[in-house]
Amino acid sequence: MTQLKANKGQDLFPSLVTDFFNSDKFFGPGRWFEKTLDDFLPAVNIKESEKQFTIELAAPGFEKNDFKIHVEGDMLSVRAEKKQEKDEKEERYTRREYSYNAFSRSFTLPQNANGEHVEARYERGILELTIAKKTPGPVSGRKEIPIS
Repeated sequence: MTQLKANKGQDLFPSLVTDFFNSDKFFGPGRWFEKTLDDFLPAVNIKESEKQFTIELAAPGFEKNDFKIHVEGDMLSVRAEKKQEKDEKEERYTRREYSYNAFSRSFTLPQNANGEHVEARYERGILELTIAKKTPGPVSGRKEIPIS
């Protein structure tokens, strides 16, 4: 059987077997059957306005009390953990299901972020963190710098 050829000797319609065994999609890095770290981290949007920074994390399936948020130095950390256990007992069988979902993300705050004023809100699967910006100190008048 003759295969149609594209330019430069490439098969126009490569066989599925060739695709399967010669493709990085299946056996190379990022294999389709393995979960990557990115699969467990929520998507994040970061916005900056004149007065604040806003971080939005897509974390559906959690409850407000599943989150732990803290600031240490210039590092803002968000952790969420949810465990569920369900037992069904019937006359002839017992079924037990477990579910566990967790993630942890950290963000380095910029110098003009005020880590003392962070607010969090969780609604419809989105965790929204608002970090106030530091107000600039008063600008003093002219100051002479002595030379030593």
